[in-house]
Amino acid sequence: MSRIDSLIAAMSLAEKLGQMTMTTAGYAVTGPVTTTDLEAGIVKGAIGNVLNLYGAEMVRAAQRLAVEQTRLKIPLLVGMDVIHGHRTIFPIPLGEAALFDPAAWEASAREAAKEAAADGVHLTFAPMLDVARDPRWGRIAEGPGEDPMLGQAIARAKVKGFQASNLGGADTLAACAKHYCAYGAVTGGRDYAETDVSQRSLREIYLPPFEAAVAAGVATIMPAFTDLDGVPMSANSALLKDYLRGKLGFDGVLISDYNAIAELIRHGVAADLAEAAALALKAGIDMDMMANAYRDGLPEALDRGLVSMADIDASVARVLKLKEQLGLFDDPYRRGGPESADVLTARRALARDVAGRSMVLLKNDGVALPMAGGRVAVIGPLADAAGEMRGCWSAAGRAEDCVSVLAGLRAALPGQEIGYAAGVAIESDDESGIAAAGALADSADTVILCLGESAAMSGEASCRAHPGLPGKQNALVEAVLAGAKGKKIIAILFSGRPLIVPEVMAAGAVLAAWAPGSEAGNALADILLGKLSPSGKTPVSWPRAVGQIPIFYNQRPSGRPANPKDHYTSYYLDEDVTPQFPFGHGLSYGDFVYADLGVSPAQAGQSDSFTAKITLINHGLREARETVFLFAHDKVAKVSRPKLELKNFGQISLKPGESGVVTLTLAAKDLMFPGLDLEPLYEPGEVEILVGPSADPGRMLSATVRLV
Repeated sequence: MSRIDSLIAAMSLAEKLGQMTMTTAGYAVTGPVTTTDLEAGIVKGAIGNVLNLYGAEMVRAAQRLAVEQTRLKIPLLVGMDVIHGHRTIFPIPLGEAALFDPAAWEASAREAAKEAAADGVHLTFAPMLDVARDPRWGRIAEGPGEDPMLGQAIARAKVKGFQASNLGGADTLAACAKHYCAYGAVTGGRDYAETDVSQRSLREIYLPPFEAAVAAGVATIMPAFTDLDGVPMSANSALLKDYLRGKLGFDGVLISDYNAIAELIRHGVAADLAEAAALALKAGIDMDMMANAYRDGLPEALDRGLVSMADIDASVARVLKLKEQLGLFDDPYRRGGPESADVLTARRALARDVAGRSMVLLKNDGVALPMAGGRVAVIGPLADAAGEMRGCWSAAGRAEDCVSVLAGLRAALPGQEIGYAAGVAIESDDESGIAAAGALADSADTVILCLGESAAMSGEASCRAHPGLPGKQNALVEAVLAGAKGKKIIAILFSGRPLIVPEVMAAGAVLAAWAPGSEAGNALADILLGKLSPSGKTPVSWPRAVGQIPIFYNQRPSGRPANPKDHYTSYYLDEDVTPQFPFGHGLSYGDFVYADLGVSPAQAGQSDSFTAKITLINHGLREARETVFLFAHDKVAKVSRPKLELKNFGQISLKPGESGVVTLTLAAKDLMFPGLDLEPLYEPGEVEILVGPSADPGRMLSATVRLV
């Protein structure tokens, strides 16, 4: 008999339910709060899993209770939201998505795993893989952006980075793909609201990143809080048990979101906690986070015949298997220990590099960037706000460990006088500091405006109906622009989403910095002073107006495409239909020209591949990196296909005057799509291949191939 079978045979019902329960240690944002109730629950075997606990000694103390003072000595599983770093904070995931660099995504996850494991953590509730096309939604900050193929690439890289090649390693974390599924499509961009998407959208847009995570071996998956077409995901047997476990073969642990099982009562599909617990268990959820639904509800559900002991044992077995895979039975204390100064220095260097490369240069008129010499004024509520650089879900990151914009510039320009004025607070109505900020701007040669959101304005439960500049920042922008005419004005936007800021677009340069993390100020100095050329590309379409939302590049063709000259077409009376910046937009300090696209072979069968080669020439004055996108369009199909679908991307760095060839492959099978019956369909016919710097159709080169 295996260890797991022996343990299950020896367990009481209460001990089984303890292994299916995850309880917070209260170590979230404000610090550790250990309670005698938690300790007593662990000792009784009523709590087998803990979240929001970190610090090697804290974790060891809790673990000793489990393995030395419980009857069966089953180790604890300790989880933490290591979303974009642990103590060293990397850019928010939406910012990291702008890298379009799988190696960098994997590297940052690997370092986050090492750092969190050194703090005793076993499991991270990441990556978040919710495709989102509505910047009002706060959690767009945590995900891959608007494209399913990009989500797939991030899923593979992050799972590999967190879990490495051996889940039992002392420096690995079990990854958790969340939030399955279509959470990014909440109505009105409001967190926790209903979702209602077609089965086609589900299969083409929202499922692919999770399918990639399963194929990559993700250890755990978290269903969304929300319903999907009237069925809450915590009780969605069709998608959890039938599709995820059945069709995809996922055999890992399904963990509920925080209190989500109890919320089935509020959803109106369960009358009481016993019914809620039974629905979740029958759907395949193994672990109940913070609802106490399994501990308090399953005994009654058993008595009513709503679940069986076999159902419970199957979930317990999966939880124990995960603990075994993590090596916790063999050595429950294997994670946790100091890291060397060299390791920490290298990690900060990676955070600086990733932060710099995640930033997207949206506009650069008159070569406002990189900065020239002269007097510099740093103005705005985000200029000296180190803590805000962390963004949402900053785990164990501390404000005092972050570098502000002002500090980064002063370190990069020692001896140079750099003026500073906040002007306004992020959200305050106080305008009393605007006049002084305007005067400072007027006295400078270069003005750096640091604008945007606080860290708390994006992430969970942080949705915005008006995703522009909060508070009186617009008044500050107007005053600076009016008082600094003829000066170089550089606007830096800090946010967890695209911001609709037409007033800012009057600045000479606009840089989307997202929330860059611990090394924010140093990374920005690298960009501003020309040490590093910007290379980020926006992973979401950037809207001009709220009324355009949701806006995304891969829409299907209309029978009446937008034409303002023809009234009965798909356009707005009062706004352009195009985004402010398309998906993939991002400038650099180079000037890339695309030429000589060649795609071969001319036709291919289902098991074959196409190869696209394109020449790039850097006509700029500086070395720069460029991301090249390959899109496809199936011209005639049984189901209308999007005008553009991202199929691959690659990068090249070129010196001034240098040319190079980017080679991108496309498997013919990757042009399959859900047919009329929603099953994968390979359909012969012509396919247009388009290659360019973004999803702007006017900047692409194209060729036509044939599927046979």
